[in-house]
Amino acid sequence: MLAGGSRRNAAPDRAGFTNWLSGYQPQAWLEFSHGYSAARLRADLVSGLTVAIVALPLSMAIAIASGVTPAMGLFTAIIGGFLVSAFGGSRYQIGGPAGAFIVLVAATVHRHGVDGLILATFLSGFIMIAAGFLRIGLYVKFIPWPVTVGFTAGIGIIILASQLHDLLGLTLSGPEPGAFIAKLTALTAALPTLNPAAAALALSTIAMIVALRHFAPRLPALLIAVLVASLAAWALSLPVETIGSRFGGIPRILPLPALPDLSGSKILAVLPDAFSFALLGSIESLLSAMVADNMSGARHRSNTELVGQGIANIGSALFGGFCVTGTIARTATNVRSGATSPLSGMAHSFILLGFMLVAAPLAAYIPLAALGGLLAVVAFNMIERHAISRLLRSSRGDALVLGVTFVLVVFRDLTEGILAGFLIGAVLFIDRMSREFLVEAARPGDLGDVPRDVFVYRISGAFFFGAASSAGSVLDRMPQDCRVLIIDCSAVPVIDSTAANVLAMAVEKARAAGMEVIIAGATTAGRRMLMAQGLRPPQVRLASRIDHALLRAARS
Repeated sequence: MLAGGSRRNAAPDRAGFTNWLSGYQPQAWLEFSHGYSAARLRADLVSGLTVAIVALPLSMAIAIASGVTPAMGLFTAIIGGFLVSAFGGSRYQIGGPAGAFIVLVAATVHRHGVDGLILATFLSGFIMIAAGFLRIGLYVKFIPWPVTVGFTAGIGIIILASQLHDLLGLTLSGPEPGAFIAKLTALTAALPTLNPAAAALALSTIAMIVALRHFAPRLPALLIAVLVASLAAWALSLPVETIGSRFGGIPRILPLPALPDLSGSKILAVLPDAFSFALLGSIESLLSAMVADNMSGARHRSNTELVGQGIANIGSALFGGFCVTGTIARTATNVRSGATSPLSGMAHSFILLGFMLVAAPLAAYIPLAALGGLLAVVAFNMIERHAISRLLRSSRGDALVLGVTFVLVVFRDLTEGILAGFLIGAVLFIDRMSREFLVEAARPGDLGDVPRDVFVYRISGAFFFGAASSAGSVLDRMPQDCRVLIIDCSAVPVIDSTAANVLAMAVEKARAAGMEVIIAGATTAGRRMLMAQGLRPPQVRLASRIDHALLRAARS
């Protein structure tokens, strides 16, 4: 009988697990299972080609700025980009290396080497998968807008500073420092070594990108500018550093998959970096997915997206790449280009792979000054000047969060900046909500024909730990000569455990004085919280509305 009972219980358990797992079906599977036409295929292939043209120079430039080879940037875009589209929860998301990661990647390479970077990427994938299964994606979206604007602007400034070396063709006496002030000091000392050819090439690249975006926005400005700069450097034999002179070109095939070093000491050493990658990757990817939603009217599934991002980071590390995330600029390009499904992102990866197989030797001629100019434009656009202006005008609290986040990101650490900005924003929000909380006490002379010995407290606003102290001080002043105390919670949307405990103490005090207590208008969730604190009959009566409570008080 026991065995039979176990078998009977197993079927519902399996069904429940299947239903839970179905909530994580990749968006690509859902799109294809609901029907996929030849017209959609054509649209996705065209969009994939457009995105690949944008991603090609950008992936290599981001990799170089991060302190790794351009080939690693392509491995990341090809493998990571394909897996993001294949397993993610967004219809339009394009994954790959992102400018937001440059600072973290460069710092990780400096501390642990390229092997440590790959291991941190590998571990971050498992962290993101766990976050998705724990449904943490719903909470990542709670990062305040001033924090997002502040850390994005801070990253933009750091990227601009990191590109001055290649933009000006400087020759440093030693390794380029990572700290912002030390970096600027070293670059200033190296100004006498400025290479006029490199500086002219970088400025020409920037001018070309800006002009093309203004006068011919449909053309791939980034790729055209880099191609023209490469042809000019080759034709004029300019004395500038290229991908070939620094890195020896890029390979024509993908490496075989291989596990990173999984020794315990190495894992412990890179674990903080892995958590930083997972945190920033989660924020960046979900922001990118929300941008795509706003542009297209679609809706992504945040937890499925995190699982897909985690799979992509694991896959990228296995093939020698580094951190993958959703990229806002490439995702926006994908939407504008008419994509209809995640196949466009997969197509963009195959097109990049085709470039590696066919045209990899040509990449050796790309000048680093041109890639530096490309990244300078990207970094400048990351500084959302209009958003910063609006936040500075909106309130001192938003300006404080923005400023603290920006300063810490630039001068301290990216993770510190995000966490500090989030905490300050949370404290300011709690203070704002507590100021809007109100407890009013009044004898109900105008509430109908009720006895004068009935006393009413009206509570309005979110009743939570931030408002509990002020509410407690008012409730403690309840009159001692009334027969019935009514606490009206009709205008209270939220009651947490701290607030329920304050009410429990007030009820206890009222009952000790011989009063009957009625709590009116609490929501269903609020009633559950009150009952969890022992506020149930006969200690207290619960009424659905204030008029019901007054009628009951009159009859008692």
